[in-house]
Amino acid sequence: MSDAKPPLLAHGIWHNNPALVQLLGLCPLLAVTTTVVNGLLLGAATTAVLLATNTLVSLMRRSLVPIVRIPLFVLIIASLVTSVDLLTNALLFDLHEILGLFIPLIITNCAILAQAETVASREPVGRAALAGFSAGLGFFAVLAVLGALREISGAGTLFAGMTMLFGDAAADWTIELPFDGMLVAALPPGAFFGLALLLALRSLIIERRAPGTTARAPTTARATGAGPGRKDDA
Repeated sequence: MSDAKPPLLAHGIWHNNPALVQLLGLCPLLAVTTTVVNGLLLGAATTAVLLATNTLVSLMRRSLVPIVRIPLFVLIIASLVTSVDLLTNALLFDLHEILGLFIPLIITNCAILAQAETVASREPVGRAALAGFSAGLGFFAVLAVLGALREISGAGTLFAGMTMLFGDAAADWTIELPFDGMLVAALPPGAFFGLALLLALRSLIIERRAPGTTARAPTTARATGAGPGRKDDA
C-alpha cells in the first residue's frame, strides 16, 4: 500500500482544509458568509495573512527562542491583520463596514497559529509559503461557496454587491433568481445548515473515491474458509 503524501497545494485545499477538516476559524466563516462578496474579501484577507505569516516565521525559524515562539507568532499575526484591516478600510470602506469586527478577528483564527507552529517553524521558506497559500485557498473556497449557497437560498440573488469589491466594472454581475429566498438561510441557522451540507458533500466524495471493500469481501471469506463451497478436510 502506498503511503505517498498528497501534493502540498492539494493538502490545504482538500485533504486538510482548515474549515472542512480541521474545523478552525468557524466563527467568521459562519457569521459573514451571507453573500459571496463578503466571503471573497474575508477569504482573501485570511489567505494574505496566512501566506505572509508562514513566510516570515519560516525566515526566522532558526533564531526562534522556544519559550517565546507563541507570543512572537501572535505578534506577527496581529501586525499583519492590522495592516490588512487598515488597507481594506482605506480601499474598500463600504465592504469593510459590513464585515466590521470580523477582519480584526482574523488574529484569533487558530488555523493561522497552527500553520505557524506546525509548518512554518519547521519548513524552508518555499514549502512554508506554499502550505500557507494552500490553507488560505482552502479557507477562501469554503467562504465563497458557503456565501454563494446562502445568498442564493436566502436572498434569491448571486454576486450582489460586487461593486463594493471590484468597482463599477461589476455593476452588471448581479444575477436575479426567480424566487425571493428563505429568511432562515440568511440567519445564523442557515450558516450551520450550509456548512453541514458542505461537510456531508466532502465526506460523500471521499467515500465514492475511496477503494471499495465490498467487492473484496468474498475473496476474504474464501481465504478464511468462511465462503460457500468450502470442504473441510477430514
